[in-house]
Amino acid sequence: MDIRRRNNVNVTGRADGPVVVLAHGFGCDQNMWRLVIPALAESYRVVLLDYVGSGKADPSAWDERRYSSLEGYAQDVLEVCEELDLRDVTFVGHSVSAMVGVLVAAKAPERISRLVMVAPSPRYIDDEGYRGGFSAEDIDELLESLESNYLGWSAAMAPVIMGNEDRPQLGQELTTSFCTTNPDMARVFARTTFLSDSRKDLKTVTVPTLILECRRDVIAPREVGAYVRDTIPGSRLVTLEATGHCPQLSAPQATAGAINDFIGAA
Repeated sequence: MDIRRRNNVNVTGRADGPVVVLAHGFGCDQNMWRLVIPALAESYRVVLLDYVGSGKADPSAWDERRYSSLEGYAQDVLEVCEELDLRDVTFVGHSVSAMVGVLVAAKAPERISRLVMVAPSPRYIDDEGYRGGFSAEDIDELLESLESNYLGWSAAMAPVIMGNEDRPQLGQELTTSFCTTNPDMARVFARTTFLSDSRKDLKTVTVPTLILECRRDVIAPREVGAYVRDTIPGSRLVTLEATGHCPQLSAPQATAGAINDFIGAA
């Protein structure tokens, strides 16, 4: 299989620079990183990919069993790293991809040397002693609505997830991204995302880790950022002057600056 075609792999920036891999979240694709790429490409070799079922990845590679687990998405990333022989990688994962990065770092410590977790959540459902931001009933309703009317759910939820009501064009962009995702594949990715519990996996992280959170995020409240920081030894939590769940779009300069500062200091 042509891995580069399967995951629509694109490489930009300095050919001899340190490697940064950018991985998107649910309902998105690599285009979501376009506003931070110029600041990173000056110093780094930037690798972008789309997960199978998203963006311009090869839909013929879809396998529901594989992508019903975060392990399947981690395998995508690992195979891209192997195909390009990437080493000493800074993996930047948005939302659920932050947890994908944790799995890849555990699978291939010889390849992943730093993690950047953008608006991460190891578990979306509240639990005893843990606040993920949603009750089990909330998630059941969310998934039921998504599965019964994906386009309607996307139009209603994307602006809420994006936040930044004063900039409606951002919510519209996320809506468009959601709506162009294959609904059947999106349903699987949604269940994989919102029903996941990766809390135990955080304890496997041994590489330098940066956690980026927004001041207000309906998907990943600030208690989650604090939990991730407290669970990963030596990790650093930065609260961006941004709102919503997608700071790479709403605050790209701050997001890129935090990533640059972290790589330079790590």
